[in-house]
Amino acid sequence: MSTLQKPATGRRKTAIARVHLREGSGEIVINERPFEEYFPTLALQNQVVLPLTLTNNRQSFNFFVRTNGGGISGQAGAVRLGIARALIAQNPEARPVLKAAGMLTRDARKKERNKPGRPGARKRFQFSKR
Repeated sequence: MSTLQKPATGRRKTAIARVHLREGSGEIVINERPFEEYFPTLALQNQVVLPLTLTNNRQSFNFFVRTNGGGISGQAGAVRLGIARALIAQNPEARPVLKAAGMLTRDARKKERNKPGRPGARKRFQFSKR
């Protein structure tokens, strides 16, 4: 099996996903496990396959994904972006559909850093009048 292109990268929070796209039957493998096993909840599974259902490519390609960093939700978002970018590289006509659905926008929200002299990013210690 040869790859059709270089891997597409998706990022979300601190998670990174590298997506390899190949012609196939719709198999999605994440970190050498089936994606139904890797993402146990139906909501996460639907999030991952959303770009495929929007472009009607659910049974056209096999996806081999390497993901690390972050948690399960961040990794699902990273895989979704990576799959969308891989589909665009394979078929540029799919871009308007994915763009309208917001699949090509990288969600840049990250955890805010802890500020000095505070217990959290925004939380303050209890005020004492005396």
